[in-house]
Amino acid sequence: MSNPTVPNLATAVSPPLLELERRILDSMPAIERWFRLQWQDHTPPFYGSVDLRNAAFKLAPVDMNLFPGGFNNLSEEMLPCAVQAAQSAIEHLCPEARNLLLIPERHTRNVHYLTNVARLVRILRSTGLEVRIGSLSAEVTQPTTISLPGGDSLTVEPLVRTNGRVGVAGFDPCAVLLNNDLSAGIPDILRDLDDQVLVPPLHAGWAVRRKSHHFAAYDEVADDFGRLLSIDPWLINPYFARCNQVDFHAREGEECLAESVDLVLTRVRAKYKEHGVGAAPFVIVKADAGTYGMGIMTVRDPSEVRDLNRKQRNKMAVVKEGLAVRDVIIQEGVPTVEKVEDAVAEPVVYMVDRYVVGGFYRVNKERGIDENLNAPGMHFVPLAEAQPFAGSCNLPDCKAPPGGSALNRFYSYGVVARLALLAASIELERTAHLLPPRATAAEPALAG
Repeated sequence: MSNPTVPNLATAVSPPLLELERRILDSMPAIERWFRLQWQDHTPPFYGSVDLRNAAFKLAPVDMNLFPGGFNNLSEEMLPCAVQAAQSAIEHLCPEARNLLLIPERHTRNVHYLTNVARLVRILRSTGLEVRIGSLSAEVTQPTTISLPGGDSLTVEPLVRTNGRVGVAGFDPCAVLLNNDLSAGIPDILRDLDDQVLVPPLHAGWAVRRKSHHFAAYDEVADDFGRLLSIDPWLINPYFARCNQVDFHAREGEECLAESVDLVLTRVRAKYKEHGVGAAPFVIVKADAGTYGMGIMTVRDPSEVRDLNRKQRNKMAVVKEGLAVRDVIIQEGVPTVEKVEDAVAEPVVYMVDRYVVGGFYRVNKERGIDENLNAPGMHFVPLAEAQPFAGSCNLPDCKAPPGGSALNRFYSYGVVARLALLAASIELERTAHLLPPRATAAEPALAG
Protein backbone atom coordinates (compact mmCIF):
# COMPACT_ATOMS: atom_id res chain seq x y z
CA MET A 1 0.00 0.00 0.00
CA SER A 2 1.69 3.19 -1.12
CA ASN A 3 1.53 6.38 0.85
CA PRO A 4 2.66 9.57 -0.84
CA THR A 5 3.15 11.28 2.52
CA VAL A 6 5.66 9.24 4.48
CA PRO A 7 5.62 10.14 8.20
CA ASN A 8 8.97 11.26 9.52
CA LEU A 9 10.48 8.89 12.07
CA ALA A 10 13.11 10.32 14.38
CA THR A 11 15.19 8.11 16.67
CA ALA A 12 18.02 9.29 18.87
CA VAL A 13 21.15 7.39 17.92
CA SER A 14 23.49 6.81 20.86
CA PRO A 15 26.59 4.67 21.45
CA PRO A 16 24.79 2.18 23.75
CA LEU A 17 22.01 1.60 21.23
CA LEU A 18 24.49 1.27 18.37
CA GLU A 19 26.55 -1.22 20.38
CA LEU A 20 23.49 -3.35 21.15
CA GLU A 21 22.46 -3.30 17.48
CA ARG A 22 26.01 -4.24 16.47
CA ARG A 23 26.02 -7.19 18.87
CA ILE A 24 22.70 -8.39 17.52
CA LEU A 25 23.79 -8.10 13.87
CA ASP A 26 27.16 -9.76 14.48
CA SER A 27 25.43 -12.60 16.31
CA MET A 28 22.56 -13.10 13.87
CA PRO A 29 23.40 -16.74 12.95
CA ALA A 30 23.85 -17.66 16.61
CA ILE A 31 20.63 -15.84 17.55
CA GLU A 32 18.54 -17.59 14.91
CA ARG A 33 19.96 -20.98 15.85
CA TRP A 34 19.29 -20.23 19.52
CA PHE A 35 15.66 -19.42 18.76
CA ARG A 36 15.34 -22.54 16.63
CA LEU A 37 16.53 -24.70 19.52
CA GLN A 38 14.24 -22.90 21.97
CA TRP A 39 11.21 -23.62 19.81
CA GLN A 40 12.06 -27.31 19.88
CA ASP A 41 11.41 -27.23 23.64
CA HIS A 42 8.59 -24.68 23.80
CA THR A 43 5.42 -24.11 21.78
CA PRO A 44 4.87 -20.51 20.72
CA PRO A 45 1.48 -18.88 21.30
CA PHE A 46 -0.69 -18.75 18.18
CA TYR A 47 -0.08 -15.02 17.99
CA GLY A 48 0.99 -12.08 20.10
CA SER A 49 2.06 -8.47 20.10
CA VAL A 50 4.77 -6.77 22.11
CA ASP A 51 5.02 -3.12 23.13
CA LEU A 52 8.68 -2.08 23.01
CA ARG A 53 10.49 0.93 24.39
CA ASN A 54 13.68 2.26 22.82
CA ALA A 55 15.39 4.47 25.38
CA ALA A 56 18.61 4.86 23.34
CA PHE A 57 20.47 3.17 26.22
CA LYS A 58 18.23 0.08 26.32
CA LEU A 59 15.59 -1.64 24.19
CA ALA A 60 13.05 -3.59 26.22
CA PRO A 61 9.52 -5.00 26.10
CA VAL A 62 7.06 -3.41 28.50
CA ASP A 63 3.94 -5.43 27.67
CA MET A 64 3.02 -8.69 25.93
CA ASN A 65 -0.48 -9.15 24.53
CA LEU A 66 -1.67 -12.69 23.75
CA PHE A 67 -4.91 -11.49 22.12
CA PRO A 68 -3.65 -8.80 19.73
CA GLY A 69 -6.34 -6.50 18.39
CA GLY A 70 -4.49 -4.32 15.90
CA PHE A 71 -3.97 -6.43 12.78
CA ASN A 72 -5.70 -3.64 10.87
CA ASN A 73 -2.71 -1.41 11.66
CA LEU A 74 -0.24 -3.63 9.78
CA SER A 75 0.83 -2.49 6.34
CA GLU A 76 -0.36 -4.33 3.25
CA GLU A 77 3.26 -5.16 2.42
CA MET A 78 3.52 -7.37 5.51
CA LEU A 79 0.38 -9.45 4.93
CA PRO A 80 2.13 -12.21 2.95
CA CYS A 81 4.38 -12.79 5.98
CA ALA A 82 1.30 -13.00 8.20
CA VAL A 83 -0.38 -15.54 5.91
CA GLN A 84 2.71 -17.75 5.76
CA ALA A 85 3.11 -17.63 9.54
CA ALA A 86 -0.59 -18.44 10.04
CA GLN A 87 -0.20 -21.44 7.72
CA SER A 88 2.63 -22.68 9.90
CA ALA A 89 0.59 -22.17 13.06
CA ILE A 90 -2.40 -24.07 11.67
CA GLU A 91 -0.20 -26.94 10.49
CA HIS A 92 1.13 -27.34 14.02
CA LEU A 93 -2.29 -27.14 15.68
CA CYS A 94 -4.62 -28.99 13.34
CA PRO A 95 -3.04 -30.00 10.00
CA GLU A 96 -6.31 -31.35 8.57
CA ALA A 97 -8.29 -28.24 9.52
CA ARG A 98 -10.89 -26.95 7.07
CA ASN A 99 -13.00 -24.87 9.45
CA LEU A 100 -11.91 -22.34 12.06
CA LEU A 101 -14.09 -20.42 14.49
CA LEU A 102 -12.95 -16.97 15.53
CA ILE A 103 -14.31 -15.62 18.84
CA PRO A 104 -13.86 -11.83 19.10
CA GLU A 105 -14.38 -9.41 21.98
CA ARG A 106 -17.97 -9.01 23.11
CA HIS A 107 -18.36 -5.42 21.97
CA THR A 108 -19.69 -5.06 18.43
CA ARG A 109 -19.61 -1.27 18.02
CA ASN A 110 -15.88 -0.48 18.03
CA VAL A 111 -15.20 0.01 14.33
CA HIS A 112 -11.42 -0.02 14.74
CA TYR A 113 -11.51 -3.34 16.57
CA LEU A 114 -13.93 -4.85 14.06
CA THR A 115 -11.61 -3.79 11.24
CA ASN A 116 -8.92 -5.77 13.05
CA VAL A 117 -11.25 -8.80 13.08
CA ALA A 118 -11.87 -8.40 9.35
CA ARG A 119 -8.13 -8.27 8.66
CA LEU A 120 -7.57 -11.35 10.82
CA VAL A 121 -10.33 -13.23 8.97
CA ARG A 122 -8.71 -12.26 5.66
CA ILE A 123 -5.33 -13.63 6.80
CA LEU A 124 -6.85 -16.89 8.06
CA ARG A 125 -8.96 -17.46 4.94
CA SER A 126 -5.83 -16.99 2.86
CA THR A 127 -4.42 -20.13 4.51
CA GLY A 128 -7.23 -22.23 3.03
CA LEU A 129 -9.63 -22.15 5.98
CA GLU A 130 -13.34 -21.50 6.10
CA VAL A 131 -13.69 -18.94 8.88
CA ARG A 132 -16.84 -18.01 10.80
CA ILE A 133 -17.21 -15.59 13.70
CA GLY A 134 -18.98 -16.70 16.88
CA SER A 135 -19.80 -14.15 19.54
CA LEU A 136 -20.03 -14.52 23.32
CA SER A 137 -22.19 -11.40 23.50
CA ALA A 138 -25.74 -11.86 24.76
CA GLU A 139 -26.73 -9.11 22.30
CA VAL A 140 -25.96 -11.34 19.33
CA THR A 141 -28.98 -13.64 19.07
CA GLN A 142 -28.95 -14.20 15.31
CA PRO A 143 -26.49 -13.77 12.44
CA THR A 144 -25.69 -10.09 12.27
CA THR A 145 -23.90 -8.38 9.40
CA ILE A 146 -21.85 -5.31 10.31
CA SER A 147 -20.78 -2.84 7.64
CA LEU A 148 -17.24 -1.51 7.87
CA PRO A 149 -15.42 1.42 6.24
CA GLY A 150 -14.22 0.76 2.73
CA GLY A 151 -17.12 -1.49 1.81
CA ASP A 152 -16.08 -4.47 3.95
CA SER A 153 -18.48 -6.30 6.23
CA LEU A 154 -18.48 -8.96 8.94
CA THR A 155 -21.14 -11.49 9.82
CA VAL A 156 -21.18 -12.27 13.55
CA GLU A 157 -23.21 -15.26 14.76
CA PRO A 158 -24.32 -16.57 18.16
CA LEU A 159 -21.92 -19.08 19.68
CA VAL A 160 -23.48 -22.50 20.27
CA ARG A 161 -22.28 -25.68 21.98
CA THR A 162 -23.33 -29.14 20.85
CA ASN A 163 -22.02 -32.46 22.18
CA GLY A 164 -19.06 -30.83 23.88
CA ARG A 165 -18.02 -28.78 20.84
CA VAL A 166 -18.48 -25.09 20.09
CA GLY A 167 -19.35 -23.51 16.78
CA VAL A 168 -22.10 -21.57 15.09
CA ALA A 169 -25.22 -22.94 13.44
CA GLY A 170 -24.27 -25.54 10.81
CA PHE A 171 -20.53 -25.07 11.38
CA ASP A 172 -18.34 -27.51 13.35
CA PRO A 173 -14.74 -26.23 13.44
CA CYS A 174 -11.56 -28.18 14.12
CA ALA A 175 -9.88 -25.13 15.67
CA VAL A 176 -11.16 -22.23 17.77
CA LEU A 177 -9.17 -18.99 17.87
CA LEU A 178 -9.81 -16.53 20.68
CA ASN A 179 -9.41 -12.83 19.99
CA ASN A 180 -11.16 -12.16 23.29
CA ASP A 181 -8.88 -11.67 26.31
CA LEU A 182 -11.46 -13.06 28.79
CA SER A 183 -11.22 -10.06 31.10
CA ALA A 184 -14.79 -10.76 32.18
CA GLY A 185 -13.96 -14.35 33.15
CA ILE A 186 -13.92 -17.76 31.52
CA PRO A 187 -17.34 -18.73 30.10
CA ASP A 188 -18.31 -22.33 30.73
CA ILE A 189 -19.24 -22.75 27.07
CA LEU A 190 -15.50 -22.79 26.27
CA ARG A 191 -14.40 -25.27 28.93
CA ASP A 192 -13.57 -28.94 28.39
CA LEU A 193 -14.05 -28.96 24.63
CA ASP A 194 -14.28 -32.38 22.99
CA ASP A 195 -11.51 -32.89 20.43
CA GLN A 196 -11.27 -29.23 19.45
CA VAL A 197 -8.12 -27.14 19.56
CA LEU A 198 -8.64 -23.81 21.36
CA VAL A 199 -5.92 -21.17 21.15
CA PRO A 200 -4.72 -19.26 23.01
CA PRO A 201 -5.59 -21.53 25.96
CA LEU A 202 -8.12 -20.34 28.52
CA HIS A 203 -5.45 -19.63 31.14
CA ALA A 204 -3.91 -17.10 28.73
CA GLY A 205 -6.87 -14.80 29.43
CA TRP A 206 -6.82 -12.09 32.09
CA ALA A 207 -9.08 -14.15 34.33
CA VAL A 208 -5.89 -16.10 35.11
CA ARG A 209 -2.89 -14.41 33.53
CA ARG A 210 -0.66 -11.94 35.39
CA LYS A 211 1.96 -9.67 33.87
CA SER A 212 4.31 -10.47 36.74
CA HIS A 213 4.26 -14.15 35.73
CA HIS A 214 5.25 -13.13 32.23
CA PHE A 215 8.12 -10.89 33.29
CA ALA A 216 9.38 -13.51 35.73
CA ALA A 217 9.74 -15.85 32.76
CA TYR A 218 11.22 -13.02 30.70
CA ASP A 219 13.89 -12.49 33.37
CA GLU A 220 15.18 -16.01 32.68
CA VAL A 221 14.98 -15.62 28.89
CA ALA A 222 16.83 -12.28 29.03
CA ASP A 223 19.55 -13.77 31.24
CA ASP A 224 20.09 -16.64 28.78
CA PHE A 225 20.13 -14.27 25.83
CA GLY A 226 22.50 -11.92 27.64
CA ARG A 227 24.96 -14.77 28.06
CA LEU A 228 24.62 -15.62 24.36
CA LEU A 229 25.53 -12.06 23.32
CA SER A 230 27.82 -11.30 26.29
CA ILE A 231 25.73 -8.27 27.25
CA ASP A 232 24.18 -7.05 30.46
CA PRO A 233 20.60 -8.47 30.31
CA TRP A 234 19.34 -5.23 31.85
CA LEU A 235 19.85 -3.64 28.44
CA ILE A 236 16.84 -5.65 27.18
CA ASN A 237 14.94 -6.17 30.44
CA PRO A 238 12.97 -3.83 32.74
CA TYR A 239 13.14 -4.49 36.48
CA PHE A 240 9.82 -5.10 38.24
CA ALA A 241 8.16 -5.90 41.56
CA ARG A 242 4.64 -6.97 42.49
CA CYS A 243 2.10 -6.12 45.18
CA ASN A 244 -1.11 -8.06 45.79
CA GLN A 245 -4.13 -7.40 47.98
CA VAL A 246 -4.14 -3.75 46.97
CA ASP A 247 -7.34 -1.74 47.35
CA PHE A 248 -7.02 1.80 46.00
CA HIS A 249 -10.43 2.89 47.28
CA ALA A 250 -9.74 1.66 50.84
CA ARG A 251 -6.09 2.81 50.62
CA GLU A 252 -4.89 -0.70 51.45
CA GLY A 253 -1.51 -1.90 50.23
CA GLU A 254 -0.03 1.60 49.96
CA GLU A 255 3.02 0.66 52.03
CA CYS A 256 3.74 -2.33 49.80
CA LEU A 257 3.46 -0.06 46.78
CA ALA A 258 5.78 2.56 48.27
CA GLU A 259 8.38 -0.02 49.28
CA SER A 260 8.25 -1.68 45.87
CA VAL A 261 8.59 1.66 44.07
CA ASP A 262 11.63 2.45 46.23
CA LEU A 263 13.14 -0.99 45.55
CA VAL A 264 12.80 -0.75 41.77
CA LEU A 265 14.03 2.86 41.67
CA THR A 266 17.07 1.94 43.77
CA ARG A 267 17.96 -0.92 41.43
CA VAL A 268 17.51 1.27 38.35
CA ARG A 269 19.63 4.09 39.80
CA ALA A 270 22.46 1.60 40.29
CA LYS A 271 22.19 0.52 36.65
CA TYR A 272 22.01 4.11 35.44
CA LYS A 273 25.23 4.83 37.33
CA GLU A 274 26.89 1.68 35.97
CA HIS A 275 25.99 2.54 32.36
CA GLY A 276 26.46 6.30 32.60
CA VAL A 277 22.80 7.21 32.11
CA GLY A 278 22.18 10.76 33.26
CA ALA A 279 18.37 10.68 33.32
CA ALA A 280 16.22 10.41 36.46
CA PRO A 281 14.60 6.97 36.76
CA PHE A 282 10.87 6.40 37.10
CA VAL A 283 8.52 3.44 37.38
CA ILE A 284 5.18 2.54 35.86
CA VAL A 285 2.57 1.25 38.29
CA LYS A 286 -0.15 -0.73 36.55
CA ALA A 287 -2.70 -3.45 37.07
CA ASP A 288 -1.10 -6.90 36.98
CA ALA A 289 -3.95 -8.11 34.75
CA GLY A 290 -5.70 -6.29 31.92
CA THR A 291 -5.17 -4.23 28.82
CA TYR A 292 -6.60 -1.17 27.05
CA GLY A 293 -4.14 1.14 28.82
CA MET A 294 -6.29 1.28 31.96
CA GLY A 295 -5.01 1.37 35.54
CA ILE A 296 -1.58 2.86 34.72
CA MET A 297 0.43 5.71 36.28
CA THR A 298 3.97 7.09 36.14
CA VAL A 299 5.72 7.39 39.53
CA ARG A 300 9.06 9.03 40.30
CA ASP A 301 9.10 8.86 44.11
CA PRO A 302 7.59 6.45 46.70
CA SER A 303 5.67 9.31 48.31
CA GLU A 304 3.53 9.63 45.19
CA VAL A 305 1.73 6.32 45.82
CA ARG A 306 1.11 7.22 49.48
CA ASP A 307 -0.60 10.47 48.61
CA LEU A 308 -2.95 9.60 45.75
CA ASN A 309 -5.98 11.87 45.53
CA ARG A 310 -9.47 10.53 44.96
CA LYS A 311 -9.33 11.00 41.19
CA GLN A 312 -6.05 9.06 40.97
CA ARG A 313 -7.36 6.25 43.19
CA ASN A 314 -10.52 5.96 41.08
CA LYS A 315 -8.42 5.79 37.91
CA MET A 316 -6.25 2.99 39.29
CA ALA A 317 -9.04 1.02 41.00
CA VAL A 318 -10.70 -0.60 37.98
CA VAL A 319 -9.74 -1.83 34.50
CA LYS A 320 -11.55 -3.30 31.51
CA GLU A 321 -15.04 -4.72 32.20
CA GLY A 322 -15.10 -2.61 35.40
CA LEU A 323 -13.10 -5.21 37.29
CA ALA A 324 -11.41 -4.18 40.53
CA VAL A 325 -7.62 -4.03 40.66
CA ARG A 326 -6.14 -6.17 43.44
CA ASP A 327 -2.74 -7.12 42.02
CA VAL A 328 -0.30 -4.46 40.82
CA ILE A 329 3.03 -4.65 38.99
CA ILE A 330 5.65 -1.95 39.56
CA GLN A 331 7.79 -1.88 36.42
CA GLU A 332 10.92 0.06 35.60
CA GLY A 333 9.95 2.91 33.35
CA VAL A 334 11.68 2.85 29.97
CA PRO A 335 11.50 6.24 28.27
CA THR A 336 11.04 6.34 24.52
CA VAL A 337 13.26 8.43 22.29
CA GLU A 338 11.32 7.71 19.12
CA LYS A 339 9.04 10.24 17.49
CA VAL A 340 6.82 10.30 14.43
CA GLU A 341 6.05 13.80 13.12
CA ASP A 342 7.33 15.25 16.42
CA ALA A 343 4.91 13.13 18.47
CA VAL A 344 6.14 10.56 21.00
CA ALA A 345 6.04 7.01 19.62
CA GLU A 346 6.80 3.39 20.52
CA PRO A 347 7.07 0.31 18.28
CA VAL A 348 4.56 -2.52 18.58
CA VAL A 349 5.69 -5.80 17.00
CA TYR A 350 3.20 -8.44 15.81
CA MET A 351 3.98 -12.14 15.64
CA VAL A 352 2.14 -15.23 14.45
CA ASP A 353 3.47 -18.61 15.50
CA ARG A 354 7.22 -17.96 16.00
CA TYR A 355 7.54 -15.37 13.25
CA VAL A 356 7.56 -11.58 13.16
CA VAL A 357 4.86 -10.50 10.71
CA GLY A 358 5.09 -6.72 10.99
CA GLY A 359 4.19 -3.96 13.35
CA PHE A 360 3.43 -0.31 13.77
CA TYR A 361 4.23 2.72 15.85
CA ARG A 362 1.81 3.75 18.55
CA VAL A 363 1.96 7.53 18.40
CA ASN A 364 0.50 9.96 20.94
CA LYS A 365 1.10 13.67 20.62
CA GLU A 366 -0.55 14.31 23.99
CA ARG A 367 1.84 12.17 26.03
CA GLY A 368 5.47 12.49 27.13
CA ILE A 369 8.44 10.16 26.76
CA ASP A 370 7.89 8.71 30.24
CA GLU A 371 4.13 8.13 29.98
CA ASN A 372 1.79 5.38 28.80
CA LEU A 373 0.98 5.98 25.13
CA ASN A 374 -1.97 3.57 25.04
CA ALA A 375 -4.31 6.41 25.89
CA PRO A 376 -6.71 8.91 24.30
CA GLY A 377 -4.99 10.84 21.53
CA MET A 378 -3.05 7.88 20.14
CA HIS A 379 -2.92 6.82 16.52
CA PHE A 380 -0.97 4.19 14.61
CA VAL A 381 1.56 4.32 11.79
CA PRO A 382 2.62 1.04 10.11
CA LEU A 383 6.35 0.38 10.18
CA ALA A 384 6.51 0.36 6.38
CA GLU A 385 5.08 3.88 6.30
CA ALA A 386 7.06 5.32 9.20
CA GLN A 387 10.21 4.39 7.31
CA PRO A 388 9.99 3.89 3.54
CA PHE A 389 10.73 0.22 3.07
CA ALA A 390 8.64 -2.71 1.94
CA GLY A 391 10.82 -5.55 3.15
CA SER A 392 10.77 -7.97 6.01
CA CYS A 393 11.48 -7.43 9.70
CA ASN A 394 13.35 -10.74 9.52
CA LEU A 395 16.01 -9.76 6.97
CA PRO A 396 18.59 -7.24 8.24
CA ASP A 397 21.24 -5.54 6.14
CA CYS A 398 24.37 -6.90 7.80
CA LYS A 399 26.64 -4.81 5.56
CA ALA A 400 25.16 -1.54 6.77
CA PRO A 401 26.83 0.15 9.75
CA PRO A 402 24.92 0.15 13.06
CA GLY A 403 22.29 2.86 12.98
CA GLY A 404 22.53 3.11 9.20
CA SER A 405 19.56 0.95 8.21
CA ALA A 406 15.90 0.90 9.17
CA LEU A 407 15.90 -2.82 8.39
CA ASN A 408 18.47 -3.39 11.11
CA ARG A 409 16.48 -1.42 13.64
CA PHE A 410 13.35 -3.40 12.82
CA TYR A 411 15.30 -6.66 13.03
CA SER A 412 16.46 -5.67 16.52
CA TYR A 413 12.85 -4.93 17.44
CA GLY A 414 11.90 -8.38 16.19
CA VAL A 415 14.63 -10.13 18.16
CA VAL A 416 13.57 -8.55 21.45
CA ALA A 417 9.89 -9.14 20.65
CA ARG A 418 10.60 -12.82 20.03
CA LEU A 419 12.32 -13.00 23.41
CA ALA A 420 9.03 -11.83 24.93
CA LEU A 421 7.15 -14.40 22.82
CA LEU A 422 9.42 -17.15 24.13
CA ALA A 423 8.82 -15.92 27.68
CA ALA A 424 5.07 -16.07 27.02
CA SER A 425 5.33 -19.70 25.94
CA ILE A 426 7.23 -20.56 29.15
CA GLU A 427 4.72 -18.52 31.18
CA LEU A 428 1.79 -20.46 29.72
CA GLU A 429 3.48 -23.79 30.42
CA ARG A 430 3.93 -22.84 34.07
CA THR A 431 0.46 -21.42 34.67
CA ALA A 432 -1.77 -24.07 33.05
CA HIS A 433 -2.73 -25.40 36.51
CA LEU A 434 -4.14 -22.02 37.57
CA LEU A 435 -7.41 -22.33 35.64
CA PRO A 436 -10.21 -21.31 38.07
CA PRO A 437 -13.22 -23.56 38.76
CA ARG A 438 -16.43 -23.35 36.79
CA ALA A 439 -18.81 -20.53 37.46
CA THR A 440 -21.97 -21.13 39.44
CA ALA A 441 -25.30 -19.40 39.04
CA ALA A 442 -24.72 -17.47 42.26
CA GLU A 443 -21.08 -16.53 41.70
CA PRO A 444 -19.72 -15.84 38.18
CA ALA A 445 -16.03 -16.59 37.60
CA LEU A 446 -14.68 -13.10 37.05
CA ALA A 447 -11.13 -11.88 36.62
CA GLY A 448 -9.22 -10.17 39.37
